[in-house]
Parts: sequence; structure tokens; C-alpha cells
Amino acid sequence: MGAGTEPDGSSRSDEEWERFLRESVAGAADAPKEPSARAREVAKRLRAEPDRGPEGWRSYTPARPKRRTGWYVVGLLASLVLLVVALAPGRVVDLFAGDDSESPAEAAQRPTMDEPFRGSPAAGWASGAAGITVPKAGAVGWMSAAEVERALARSRDFLVASGLDRGVLRGERPEKAIALINPQQKDVQELLHTAFQTPSEKNDPLLLFSRFQPSRTRLVGDVVKTRGRLTYREGERGALQVTADVTFVYPVTRADAGGDDEIVRTIVRRELVLSWDDPDKVITEPGTFSIVSHKYDMTNGGCGAPTGYFTPPFGTDRRADEAGTEVDPYDRSAPVGRGEASGDECARATRS
Repeated sequence: MGAGTEPDGSSRSDEEWERFLRESVAGAADAPKEPSARAREVAKRLRAEPDRGPEGWRSYTPARPKRRTGWYVVGLLASLVLLVVALAPGRVVDLFAGDDSESPAEAAQRPTMDEPFRGSPAAGWASGAAGITVPKAGAVGWMSAAEVERALARSRDFLVASGLDRGVLRGERPEKAIALINPQQKDVQELLHTAFQTPSEKNDPLLLFSRFQPSRTRLVGDVVKTRGRLTYREGERGALQVTADVTFVYPVTRADAGGDDEIVRTIVRRELVLSWDDPDKVITEPGTFSIVSHKYDMTNGGCGAPTGYFTPPFGTDRRADEAGTEVDPYDRSAPVGRGEASGDECARATRS
């Protein structure tokens, strides 16, 4: 293909080549190419013309390079960040690390003195003895249906006297509850004799009774939430054996708390097996039962050596409990896990 000839066979005039060169100079400035023979010839003629001297095509104004404004903006922002860090470092940590304060949703679920069960599954539970279901009575062993009904009622009375009585919860001796226990049951009487004076792992009043130290802890409101039931069957020697499985939820605060202090819910699930024995076969007192077994699970009730009281953790003390086993204290599908001799009294509640 000859110089000045297009791919389709047509040819360009000198004027067209001249215009082409002038329009192409700016785009070729950044990457110069060796001109063709035809281009050199046209350029030579342009330089020879007086009004198209060498400056005619070489003195073009190159395209202004784009400013790198992005780097300047980044630099400006970095300077501002450094200034803010210098003036308020704590606030910068909040901005970049996140705000640990309560969200509106969390604050709306926080318990208050007026609503101590707000945000808890126990909010929908029954209050006090109403949450303890008693089955319909039928004749069992040595007892008639009417006698079973009375024994079931007294079994529930024991749960009320040991876990709901306001005086007992404030640390008083549970006299009404103790009066229902067979005085001839030596191991339990030994527990009752020493537990309130010198509580220990083996003889701890918390094994049977719920108590808070009034100088340290104060109950919030007049309501304890409960959920549980009694069941019964025939036991040894024709006795009526009653099993109680009940969860108690106690809202508490510091003894010296003001009107808007921290509220902790101590949650205790108890399993008691009681034997209403035939007095013709077992030495007992009328209207009393023997304790076959007792177990309990507890969360937010404190850790450490027995004191005879639940010691709910407040403020920074709660961090110590967070190292314990994680449990859902409202889950009643699993059996009660803590027995009489268990020393593990720390558990972290997934819901409280």
C-alpha cells in the first residue's frame, strides 16, 4: 500500500494529511512515533511556510495532567484523625472500636425496681405457690386418696416455707419448714443442728432453704417467680413418695441500693424427694416426712466457701462468676445436676 493511500484504495490529499497531523499531535505527544516519509515531507513544507513556522505545531499546550486529589484528601483526613486523637483519645477508641454501652433494645429489657422480671423468661411465670403444680390425689400404699391429698398439700407447704417465706429469705431460721421434717431422721437433724451455726459443704442450710444475708442483699418487690410441680408414687414399705422439682427466681439488689441500682436475679432449681412413711413400719411423727434426697442448681448466687446465704454478685464481682460453666437456668428439660456433696457452686447463666 503506497503512502497516502487508504485501506479501501482511496488517497488522501496533502491538505487532509496536514489536518490529520495537526489533530494527532496532541495525542502523540506522550508517546512519540517515528513519522512516515509522507509525514516528514508535509512537516518540511509546513516549516517552510512563514505563518506555519516550527512553533505552529510544536508549541501546542499539552493536556493538563489530572491532579491526584485522592492523595491530598487522604492526607487531610489523616491529619484530622491525628488531631482528634490528640484532643480526645478516648472518643477515638469509641468510634473505631465500637460503643460498649447498652443499645436501646438492651436498655428496654433491663430489670427495674418496678419491673424486676423484665427481660427474663420468668416474667411470664406464676408467682409464689401458684407456680407449683399439685396433681390430683389418689390412694397410694398405706394412704387413702384424702390422706394423699393432705400429704401433697403439706409437701407444697414445705416448699413455700423453705423457699418463699419472706422471713426465711431475709435470713431467719425456717421454723415452719423444719417442723414438717421427721425429727427421728438423724442425718437431716444433724444438718439442721450445725448448718445455721457453722455452715460447711456438707451441712449448708442452702441445701434445703433459700436465704439471703440482709446486711448485704435486699429482695426487690414482694414477688418470687416459680415454675415446677409435684409428682408421687408408692415408695419403700408402702410409703407415699413425693418428688418436687421447682425453680425459684429471686430478684435482688444491694442492701444499700438506691432507686435505680443494679438488679440481679438469683435462680435456684430444687429437686426434693420426700417420703411419707407408714408409722406402723417407720419411726416417725404424725404429719412429718423423711427426706430421701435433695439436689439443687443455682446461678447468680455466689461462689466460694459456704456462708449459709446466697451471695449474688454485683458490679465487678459478676466477672468472677463468668468463668463458670455456662448453663441456661430456665431450661427444665434436663435433670437437676447438683447433688448434696457437689462443690461446684459457680455457673454462668446464658439467660437471667
